[in-house]
Amino acid sequence: MAVTESAPAPSRDGTATVPPQVAPAAHEGILRRQSLRESAARTYARSLPIVPVRARGLTIEGADGRRYLDCLAGAGTLALGHNHPVVLEAIRKVIDSGAPLHALDLATPVKDAFTTELFATLPRPLVERARIQFCSPAGTDAVEAALKLVRTATGRSGLLAFTGAYHGMTAGALEASGGARDARVTRLPYPLNYRCPYGVGGERGAELAARWTESLLDDPKGGVPEPGAMILEPVQGEGGVNPAPDSWMRRMREITAARSIPLIADEVQTGVGRTGVFWAVEHSGIVPDVLVLSKAIGGSLPLAVIVYRDDLDVWEPGAHAGTFRGNQLAMAAGAATLAYVRENRLAERAALLGARILARLQDLAVDHPCVGDVRGRGLMIGVELVDPERLDAASGVPVAAPALATAVQQECLRRGLIVEIGGRHSSVVRLLPPLTLTDEQADAVLDRLADALAAAERAPHHRTDPGPSR
Repeated sequence: MAVTESAPAPSRDGTATVPPQVAPAAHEGILRRQSLRESAARTYARSLPIVPVRARGLTIEGADGRRYLDCLAGAGTLALGHNHPVVLEAIRKVIDSGAPLHALDLATPVKDAFTTELFATLPRPLVERARIQFCSPAGTDAVEAALKLVRTATGRSGLLAFTGAYHGMTAGALEASGGARDARVTRLPYPLNYRCPYGVGGERGAELAARWTESLLDDPKGGVPEPGAMILEPVQGEGGVNPAPDSWMRRMREITAARSIPLIADEVQTGVGRTGVFWAVEHSGIVPDVLVLSKAIGGSLPLAVIVYRDDLDVWEPGAHAGTFRGNQLAMAAGAATLAYVRENRLAERAALLGARILARLQDLAVDHPCVGDVRGRGLMIGVELVDPERLDAASGVPVAAPALATAVQQECLRRGLIVEIGGRHSSVVRLLPPLTLTDEQADAVLDRLADALAAAERAPHHRTDPGPSR
């Protein structure tokens, strides 16, 4: 299905702005030089060998002239899609005003406007006692600041975190993430509906996970280092798009409050309307002690903050700093994005459109046994692919099929659709489209995904997928 938004973006005088053309042969040269020059740690570039030269809304145009529907959207950063007019105008206003682009942590009109807009969106009980710390400049930096803050405030170094978690790539954030090991971190069970470790799933599985957590914390022989905080994601993104049940979220709030353990909610990917409410904690009605925010709050530019209760504000001046915590362009773009999402009720739109997409994907699963589960909240959606002929002994559901997921991603790319792969076994196809997604664009995305899934199923390579070890 065709999309209608990929025309060149207009310049301020109304004419089309066309970036320098890249010869088709140069496309391969750029990719070749990237592979030779850049770190082996590069990730997206390996599975998405494209060279973007122009973008608008949902659409990216590559140097080879091909157009793609972008359902990665900067790993959820682009709430309004690429180069949204309100974001570009906000950036231009700052540049044209002559305001400093770098201001450390000094007060500026741009920062004041951003903070005011952000506070207008936050849960009221938190705002009434809120403090904000600007961090430099990514979500993982904000996680580090949050951990440092609560450990300073409580005098305790232990941390409660969850299986399957992802909080960033710096040392402290990795400690809190599911794949890392650290003696100070106690790993707790995150509730799963599909692949539930207790074999029941649903509310019952979530209640068992909560009981296990409570029992462990109260066991004098449990071996839990005295916790300075609990950190959780309301929806695990990299962990496979696993929404936490609202009842479980409320239990975690009750458990931590009763034991004077600060609760940190990592909303780096779930925030700014992504899950169908402005902040994902609103689904359950809980108020965390610390909110970690990044990605969409910068309107496509790097910005990260933590917002926390004032009684945790025990830092001495200079106890936490960062050279690039005063990014004026990001604050302007972020304020414009927050206001646009709020004024245009894009969170509500994400809830409605997300439910429609989930329904269509569930219909698709009926005809494709390799679709083990479809899940998500709002426009944060995952499709777990499996080998239906082999059962996992632990959970009783089919084993994960990472090779098939990779094949689907590549078939999507051939059809002009960009998706991400995630999950514990790298078997979940993830959709993170902009909140500005139209009904027509959603249909185009789903049509291409369905076609890609059928093509990948027909190929023989995924049948030898060994799946996760049992």
